[in-house]
Amino acid sequence: MCLAIPARVVSLLEAGQAVVDLGGVRKQVSIVLVPHAQVGDHVIVHVGHAIGMIDPDEAARTLALFGELAQAEAAALNGGAA
Repeated sequence: MCLAIPARVVSLLEAGQAVVDLGGVRKQVSIVLVPHAQVGDHVIVHVGHAIGMIDPDEAARTLALFGELAQAEAAALNGGAA
């Protein structure tokens, strides 16, 4: 299974690279596949590459779902205690 996650572009670098914010973690990724991405845009990142653009509202909804999944997993690991 492959997973791509939304990230916000925080700075543009040379040679088709950018720094993105992945839920508080900053990471350098390739933006060669989305060369029109600008600071503040949201992109979908998979294995260190931005593979497409995403609407900011959709990015927020997706990240919220990931947060809910993490909470459910933590509750399951703690025997059902939230």
